[in-house]
Amino acid sequence: MDNLLGLLRIRVKRGIDLVIRDFRSSDPYCILKLGEQKLKTRIIYKDLNPVWDEDLTLSVENPDLPIELMVYDHDTFSRDDEMGDADIDIQPFLEAHKMHLDPHTVPNGTVLKRVEPSESNCLSEESCVTWKDGMISQNMLVRLRNAESGEIELELHWIDLPGAHHI
Repeated sequence: MDNLLGLLRIRVKRGIDLVIRDFRSSDPYCILKLGEQKLKTRIIYKDLNPVWDEDLTLSVENPDLPIELMVYDHDTFSRDDEMGDADIDIQPFLEAHKMHLDPHTVPNGTVLKRVEPSESNCLSEESCVTWKDGMISQNMLVRLRNAESGEIELELHWIDLPGAHHI
């Protein structure tokens, strides 16, 4: 933890149009992985448009590593089925954080950076890094790879830690 830069809180908001992996539906959950860290949302049973609204917090030591998002269908008597995956590039978010903005001068809702969907990211639509309620946040809709359909809506927030290295 000597190289700790801070914490990244990721709100896993919801899934949209996820694939069927059981008879008529799926029991989805998400896993976020960064290096050796692995965090999991709760399972939402029989829902292709689940709402998790769950916060998962990762320790960031290497800002160049993407966050891996994997979505699975929970199965009781067999191995869980894959429902898709995506890489989350946090570089644009961290670049906005490096601006070291004065919270007293930046109006709420100010867009600090726009990220367009491209072949190198899994974004479904433009994602904006914004100044919201005294902090930098980024909402994003990521398209799942290796699946017929499915998107996951996320929101990123940075948490500075006393004594941690700065980005």
